[in-house]
Amino acid sequence: MAPLAAGRDDEHSMHRPLTGKLVIATHNAGKLREMRELLAPFGIEAMSAGELGLPVPDETGHMFAENAAIKAHAAAIATGMPACADDSGLCVDALDGAPGLFTADWAGPSKDFGAAMARLERELERRSFPPDRRRAHFVSALVIAWPDGHEELFEGRVFGRVVWPPRGERGFGYDPIFQPDGSDFTFGELASDAKHGIDWSASEPQALSHRARAFLGLARACLTRSREQP
Repeated sequence: MAPLAAGRDDEHSMHRPLTGKLVIATHNAGKLREMRELLAPFGIEAMSAGELGLPVPDETGHMFAENAAIKAHAAAIATGMPACADDSGLCVDALDGAPGLFTADWAGPSKDFGAAMARLERELERRSFPPDRRRAHFVSALVIAWPDGHEELFEGRVFGRVVWPPRGERGFGYDPIFQPDGSDFTFGELASDAKHGIDWSASEPQALSHRARAFLGLARACLTRSREQP
């Protein structure tokens, strides 16, 4: 087995290693696809809560981390396997952090993110915020929970700005209107490797998206990559 990075043994002594099967506590096809791609180098067999027919628990937390924990623990208890849940959202400075925890709710029961993005643009126009004052950031809280109640929390953020009109058809959710700092492209224009790919062969692996940054912490703490993996 090859260590992911220097200092890994010390990190593993403080965290619980993750191997074998993992439930991804989501019914969101986009999140599931990203998580499977992130987990691919580590030999983890991932299945989703949706595929297993698990119900969606009520997200009653007041922070992303709390809602991620609710979903992860519910899936771990229901299946008897470790479960990983992401709770994430787009926080727009000019809207006092909205949609924030209600990022998915703005899309309504039909998950119409086109309508959600249009609503966000209307709210910005109502406040007369020009393009150079549309700062925003994505947040991702990843929680792994085990059936015995143990949990691990990892968070990631990426800063940028809201653009209009939407650009690109890749990704999901609000990706077409979020342009990360340092990039000329929105998340909706970036290929998956550019958005959330991680070069694990680098001495200090880096990540762009909020979810990939949270996963980077998870991988350093709980996962080990075999020498056979590219």
